[in-house]
Amino acid sequence: MTADICVMVPTIRNHECMRSYFENAREHGFDLDRLFVVLITEDFCDTDAMEQMLNEEGVDGAVYDGTAREAWFETHGASEYSHLIPEASHAQTSFGLLYMWANDYEYGVFIDDDTLPHEDADFFGTHMSNLAFEGEIETVSSDEQWVNVLYQNEDEHGLYPRGYPYAAMDETVSTEATQVDDVVASQGLWTNVPDLDAVRILMDGDLQGQAQTRTSGEDFGDDFVAAEGQYLTVCSMNLAFRREVIPAFYQLPMDDNEWDVGRFDDIWSGVFLKRACGVLGKQIYNGDPLCEHNKAPRSTFSDLTNEVHGLELNEHVWEIVDEAGADADSYAEVFDAIATAMADGDFSDWENGAFLNYCGEFMLDWLGCLDELEAAATEQVPATADD
Repeated sequence: MTADICVMVPTIRNHECMRSYFENAREHGFDLDRLFVVLITEDFCDTDAMEQMLNEEGVDGAVYDGTAREAWFETHGASEYSHLIPEASHAQTSFGLLYMWANDYEYGVFIDDDTLPHEDADFFGTHMSNLAFEGEIETVSSDEQWVNVLYQNEDEHGLYPRGYPYAAMDETVSTEATQVDDVVASQGLWTNVPDLDAVRILMDGDLQGQAQTRTSGEDFGDDFVAAEGQYLTVCSMNLAFRREVIPAFYQLPMDDNEWDVGRFDDIWSGVFLKRACGVLGKQIYNGDPLCEHNKAPRSTFSDLTNEVHGLELNEHVWEIVDEAGADADSYAEVFDAIATAMADGDFSDWENGAFLNYCGEFMLDWLGCLDELEAAATEQVPATADD
């Protein structure tokens, strides 16, 4: 079978985690020939060991450190866009999106290297089933226009995930059954260490960046979608999606910027995607397959340093997004409208508001890069001779 799923893994620590995902696929009868694995790493990492792991597992893939990424952009005639991928940042997942776009894979999967699949669930198979889902499912909304993806047992654990606006807490939740028939993303949730921001981790009494409160399978009920016009956090540690969403799914240039804003790359890209889904009548599926999140101990205050410069912006980004692109009829048009609103807006009332202008310019370049890659791919297709 020809590979139709591009699996993207940003890793500098534990590429060996992928052996567990491959074993999970074998145990559940999922065809590994469908996968092409892109390991996104740094020049200081052991890329030979990563390549050896893929060879030993018999899985097709490639390893891209910083030098290899620069060469890839040059080969594809897109060197002017290499700035889109920051160094030493989780936002390097965007390189995986470009690779997927240039190579025409139908599906993408993001996996973080501090996760493991649950043995009793078919990780890849469940994600693919979610993307193909048509039928009745629970839809969730709140009076704050935000859905807490951990809402199902929030009365017990009191958790809100990283990126959930503080102003939207203490919401009133409503649920009902709805019919869906066009799922474009499948967000698997997580057991063990919850994905929280540093402020919430400190409030939970943990100085090692992990949170004292942990989640288990019992904290999650039926799968669900967020209602149209509602927003939710999208974490890229366990996420599958269709190729079509890539124009509206750029992981923003975090960490390596003059404002020192970090840790909101997947969160804000999820806000963009949810807006596009609302405009275009698409859905983000949430729940299974769960993964086990084994976040390594590190200073909570270090994470706070990375996040604090963007905390106020995170309270407002979704409001900008919610007013953009209402008349658009494609992911690229929605994203272009959001990017223009951010690039041209006056956000001087907010701390580090100029960072949003900076992001808007990068977002416009993202669309330009995708167009460049698509044009290059078209040029490489041999012309069909006339009869």
